[in-house]
Amino acid sequence: MSDSQPSLRPATRDDLPAINAIYNHEIEFGVATWDYDHWTIEAREAWFDARSPEEPVLVVDLDGHVAGFGYLSWYRSKIGYRFTREDTLYLVPTYQRRGIGARLLEALIEQAKSIGIHTLIAQIETSNEASIALHENLGFERLGLERQVGYKFDRWLDAQPMQLLLPGGGPSEG
Repeated sequence: MSDSQPSLRPATRDDLPAINAIYNHEIEFGVATWDYDHWTIEAREAWFDARSPEEPVLVVDLDGHVAGFGYLSWYRSKIGYRFTREDTLYLVPTYQRRGIGARLLEALIEQAKSIGIHTLIAQIETSNEASIALHENLGFERLGLERQVGYKFDRWLDAQPMQLLLPGGGPSEG
């Protein structure tokens, strides 16, 4: 592992193979995503091309390699939810629990503020205690529990919804 500090930057199309590899690893071995089938690079490119400036994608760059990525996505499609986004982040397993996820989530929170978002939501599988703790450390609150809403690896999965209210987001007054 490198001793240099990671940098955060907007993702580019050149990052998509690395992003896809990180995500596909989680499909195969983890429960942070409940997808079953690997994404093709064509599907990842289509996903990236469909993103708007209101759905930023950031990567963690470590010595020219993508060590992780995160993004904001629309929480729901109805117009009333336009000031709410869901955060998502993934790291290469060897870079987890090293403070990199906190830097990435902090950057996503700043991105949300910069585009006028009022509420951030996270949906975290309950066995992912590190992600729940990360979100709590940055001010997210637990919102109850969604029991047995997912199924993967021959078992039922629970989701821990979390929320962060951001100051100043939402419609302009005046």
